Amino acid sequence: MIVIRFKVRCQPDKTDRMSEAFLDVIAPSRAVAGVVSFDIANDLADPDAFIATEVFEDQEARDRQESLPEVGKVMALLPQSLAGPPEATIFHVSSSAPAM
Repeated sequence: MIVIRFKVRCQPDKTDRMSEAFLDVIAPSRAVAGVVSFDIANDLADPDAFIATEVFEDQEARDRQESLPEVGKVMALLPQSLAGPPEATIFHVSSSAPAM
């Protein structure tokens, strides 16, 4: 299993545009085979920041999700929209269990 945490901070005048593009990614990403979970949210302490938490069964599922046209649109918008470099961490998980 692969877990990715991805955070970006947008230029204030680009936040709404990026929010719309991120919103367009959620539903198609969740529908991809092998996507366990896919969420994008605003940072409550910084309205110009977005955090994506993505969980994939394997690399193939991640590749399928990343090939979506909606993801391509986001990636094309990022260079001119960010206020700084993105943060990304990839976790390779060997086991998991429900928290409760």
